[in-house]
Amino acid sequence: MTQPAETPVAIPLAESSRIAIPKLGLGTWKLAGAEGQAAVESALALGYRHVDTADRYGNEVEVGAGLAAAGVARGEIFLTSKVWYDNLAPEALRRSLEGSLRKLTTPYLDLFLVHWPAPDMDLPAVVAALEAARSEGLIRRWGVSNFPLGLMRRLEEIGAAPACLQVEYHALLSQRALLEWCVPRGIALTAYSPLGQGALAEQPVLQEIGRKHGASPLQVALAWLLRQEMVVAIPKAGRRESQQANLRAVPLAAKLDAADVARIDALPKDRRRVNPDFAPDWNA
Repeated sequence: MTQPAETPVAIPLAESSRIAIPKLGLGTWKLAGAEGQAAVESALALGYRHVDTADRYGNEVEVGAGLAAAGVARGEIFLTSKVWYDNLAPEALRRSLEGSLRKLTTPYLDLFLVHWPAPDMDLPAVVAALEAARSEGLIRRWGVSNFPLGLMRRLEEIGAAPACLQVEYHALLSQRALLEWCVPRGIALTAYSPLGQGALAEQPVLQEIGRKHGASPLQVALAWLLRQEMVVAIPKAGRRESQQANLRAVPLAAKLDAADVARIDALPKDRRRVNPDFAPDWNA
């Protein structure tokens, strides 16, 4: 028996004077080869319009092929890529950006991020290189990833205006200090690993709230993020079924009541899952 088609979900924007970015996107870390291309094509067919990749992921060719094969106009897609921390010298940053554009077969990026801070980076020079790329139309806007609050303050001190900060953020990891900094400034906060790399599926409180709403615990966790002002989530989802399930978190965000939110807010918030040896001091 043929299953009825689901009603397309309208994904809202996180919108400010600095950026307008779909609040739900497709994360592509570890999606490579034919699987990576198919995942991008599937997501765009379902209505996703925000795709996140990075030079370091080694999948920009496949992501670009998926974008091209999907047949969606480039202007309708919000495309993000990132430069790795060992390429932050101005000339190296420019080469990385040009390589990303070439592999993605696109003339511009909607958002270009510094993937991780480097201890020895010349932050004013990094910002100057990003602004030069923006003025030339190679990128529409720029931002940073994995920057602690001290580095965000430093950006403001040198007169820089990032459009987005991307960090690990989920129901078991607080980013309150960064949110309190970003939201009043119109900086989008994009949550990577928004489902705790799948670990939140076993969280009892999320399971209970999910049963109440006829949803999975992962959908509840995603909805908790999506309901927050200027918060964007980019769960990795290679399978069409997972992509569709994540889309169902969009309407669920409006259905979580105050009691649901309070219970999720009260969960432990110190379960960081991404902490490589080159990570900055998160409390700096």
